[in-house]
Amino acid sequence: MLRIRKLQDTTSPANREAIAQVQAILRAQFPLAQAADLAKIPRQLEDPLAHGYRSVLWVADTPLGQVRGFAMMLHLPDVDAALLEYVSTAPGAHGGGGLGGALYETVRDEALSLGVSGLFFECLVDEPALISDAAALRQNIARLRFYERYGARPLLNNDYAKPGHAGDENVYFLMLDPLDAPSGLRRDKVQAVVRALLQRKYASLMSAAEIADCVASFADPIAQLRAPRYRPKAVAARRPRHPGIALVVNEGHDIHHVRDRGYVEAPVRIAVILDELDKTGLFHRLMPRHAPDALIHAVHARPMVDYLRSASAKLPPGKSIYPVVFPVRNWQRPPKDIEAQVGYYGTDTFTPLNRNVWPAARGAVDCAVTAAQSLFEGFELAYALVRPPGHHAERRVYGGFCYLNNAAVAAHYLSRFGRVAVLDLDYHHGNGQQDIFYTRDDVFTVSVHGAPPAAYPYCAGFADERGDGPGLGYNLNLPLPDRITAERYRETLAKALKAIRRFAPQYVVVALGLDTAQADPTGTWPLKAPDFAANGALLGALGVPTLVVQEGGYRTRTLGINARQFFEGLWRTHPAGAAREGERRAAVNR
Repeated sequence: MLRIRKLQDTTSPANREAIAQVQAILRAQFPLAQAADLAKIPRQLEDPLAHGYRSVLWVADTPLGQVRGFAMMLHLPDVDAALLEYVSTAPGAHGGGGLGGALYETVRDEALSLGVSGLFFECLVDEPALISDAAALRQNIARLRFYERYGARPLLNNDYAKPGHAGDENVYFLMLDPLDAPSGLRRDKVQAVVRALLQRKYASLMSAAEIADCVASFADPIAQLRAPRYRPKAVAARRPRHPGIALVVNEGHDIHHVRDRGYVEAPVRIAVILDELDKTGLFHRLMPRHAPDALIHAVHARPMVDYLRSASAKLPPGKSIYPVVFPVRNWQRPPKDIEAQVGYYGTDTFTPLNRNVWPAARGAVDCAVTAAQSLFEGFELAYALVRPPGHHAERRVYGGFCYLNNAAVAAHYLSRFGRVAVLDLDYHHGNGQQDIFYTRDDVFTVSVHGAPPAAYPYCAGFADERGDGPGLGYNLNLPLPDRITAERYRETLAKALKAIRRFAPQYVVVALGLDTAQADPTGTWPLKAPDFAANGALLGALGVPTLVVQEGGYRTRTLGINARQFFEGLWRTHPAGAAREGERRAAVNR
């Protein structure tokens, strides 16, 4: 299975290896490419100001990291245009034609979301009068035929494809994909794009006078595209554009239903949230995929994981067991009896074990990882709507209704591809993420929560807990008293987001607790629906690919509307939410 993912940084080992494979593909497929052009790819991604454009690189790779193809686009915001720099598959890549189409459609989707006036690129000419090599001519024709299927054709009546000297066959059309817009571009806009392109890419090869002459040759008041030359073929089934929010729901959650009095973590929570989300039209439902056990073992101690799995399987239907003894002073000698072990791996007296705990908790992890993977599949925002929650599950213990830390597993998965910030917005401290990532500097954990020792988990969440070893300074706790205003909460959230911006993550994972709402049975804060919308908007303005994982929230009367308002606010300010508006704006600009 291949995934197409956008590389958000050049520092993570997985991304460095992907870039090296991209450079190898370029050397193999474009033997005339200059070594300097290959070497500058990482710099283009790291320093857009130095090059006068923002570079975006996608790779199509396997789960093992083998790159089968890639595409690179340059965004020139000052001239409202995008330039396709490369699209290529690896030599011998299976299904190369279909993969090339998928990559090109990914670039088109990005250009549409940016609202640019058009997607420009160079393509070797298909004119027999200019190309004497029959094999090269056939290859050029195949490329032009491919792009023509998407509406991309050469711009006419200009000197861009003028040979540099007699016999020069390395001649390119300047192509324009109008991105499905019906109207042509004005002369001044086309000339601005051509000038920017030549000055930023070919200043060392062309004089200022040559650039000016080429720009002036684009003299048509409205840009003209060459008439379709090749017999049209139906474009293969398009990869669906994903202008909404990926939604992955743990359908198996309802088997975990503890009916004991006072147990507020109930199945109805998911239903009331879904009822409201369905009204927005923002969500694109995905089915969960099985996540490998290795991801769970990377954040949780194997003995605890094995105990949860085996104890759940051994308990009879309908029976729940609770801790009686907590052997905190003797970690080296765990009890043998499964009921005695409840207090060995559990931290409190209200998180029971029963037959359905493991399948429900394991399903929640699958949902969180699937939602994280969707950030490489065209989505910029994703929501794992799961129960049981996970943010109180630490590396070797569980508690607080939580068994496996869904957000931490997803964050660890994402950390292979760049820096990750985990922002916990539950009323209760995210002690699980803090414990799991406390010595790591590639995952920044932040928690806004009720201050200990008054609020659960009582013994963690203090402001002076900042990380340890390499992780010192990469844990931020922002505890708040039990009585605050919505304005105080927003000010604290803004402080958290400021710290996250300084960390500059490539991905954000939000552990979303809705128990910060007014009258929630487990919290004391006053947030109402408009406050959740405002908080979501603050978060969306980060502009980073974001995964939201459901945690607490137990007042079912307002749970759904609060979730809906949060996501509508998040969507409104996140760049992904501008995709549809960008398409409309692009049409007006033409």
